[in-house]
Amino acid sequence: MTGITASFRKPFAEQVAAFRLRLGDLTPTAEWDDIQRTQHDRAFMVAGAMKADLLADLGAAVDKAILQGTTLETFRRDFREIVERHGWHGWKGEGTKGGEAWRTKVIYKTNMRTTYAAGRMAQLVAGNFKLWVYRHGGSLDPRIEHLGWDGLILPPDHPFWATHAPPNGWGCSCYIVGARTLAGAVRVGGKPGLVLPETWAAPVPKTGAPAGIDKGWDYAPGASVAELLALGAKKLQSLPAGIGSDFGAGMAGTIDRYWPIWLVEAETGKRSQPGLVGVLSQDVLLGLRQRNITAETAELLINPGLVAGPKARRHANAGDALTSSEWLLLPQLLRAPLAVLLDERTGRLIYLMQTGVDGRGPQLAVALDYRTRINRETSTANIIVSAYRPLQADILGRLAGGLLSLVTGKVG
Repeated sequence: MTGITASFRKPFAEQVAAFRLRLGDLTPTAEWDDIQRTQHDRAFMVAGAMKADLLADLGAAVDKAILQGTTLETFRRDFREIVERHGWHGWKGEGTKGGEAWRTKVIYKTNMRTTYAAGRMAQLVAGNFKLWVYRHGGSLDPRIEHLGWDGLILPPDHPFWATHAPPNGWGCSCYIVGARTLAGAVRVGGKPGLVLPETWAAPVPKTGAPAGIDKGWDYAPGASVAELLALGAKKLQSLPAGIGSDFGAGMAGTIDRYWPIWLVEAETGKRSQPGLVGVLSQDVLLGLRQRNITAETAELLINPGLVAGPKARRHANAGDALTSSEWLLLPQLLRAPLAVLLDERTGRLIYLMQTGVDGRGPQLAVALDYRTRINRETSTANIIVSAYRPLQADILGRLAGGLLSLVTGKVG
């Protein structure tokens, strides 16, 4: 693995999701340090930008740069157009070619590096690596402290990472690599003999941060993002269904932002693990209890094979596959189904969505408390096992025949 710069044009799902969490909170600021540390995981800001519409357009330009892997020069063109359109004046760097080049570089590279680090943090947590290795990014003007940490091997729960997870300042391109064994850590550049000095955590009076870390950078970019993206589904699987339903409902915005990225990667074969698409609602849980059925947990996961595997191809050939827009809106559709039924033969839940003019509508079958392997661990989860568009007449016939019963909602 080379430095982070080589990865700027290779965005990945966790990086995009990390930035889009920021877009959910457009924060007007006068100075760069008006928000601090982990607040950056939840808020997008450009120092001096006070108007919501200006922030929204600047955020969209950065989002484009991350998602499409566009160059700094492309971002600069977008920046000039946005600034001119909004009539934004008085920003630091305005008025000179060098000042504009400096300001756009700071916005572009800072967001690229911190969202990359946030996405990597999510991957490291999800990967359950036993060891993390600090690697220097090869900056032309390196900080002596960062060179001193190059190759440092520590467990993920060591307090060093809470303040020293890179980037550790303006222009820092250091990064972390995960390893499962000490030998693996050595293979990725780890140095077993390297130890931290006793004063590694002592703050420097000028910055309030440990030596080698710029003011305001003594936090782990994306640690809170990783908590949401990588641990959200795992957390749901550890909670009783009733509590998990409320917890998952609070994650709806995060799921909506992350889902389109997971979907694209599933379609292109880059996803092998189930994705979190929603939760069982309290109404559904109540309807199940009234039938003496108690779900262990509330999460709704879906395997990538339903999007691009043999089942997907079979339904596409049959003409009853979900449309692209239905796949894209799946989290929202699951939160407001037309009805939820119980298959009396299999015990699976059947989610029905609004029927179209062709007499068909999306139907998803959910296997409750399904034993599966996720990230090398055997666990119990609620898994969507089929997704297609049957004729409503078929559903009505199965209801009339007693093969299906209504849990919540209304059919017909």
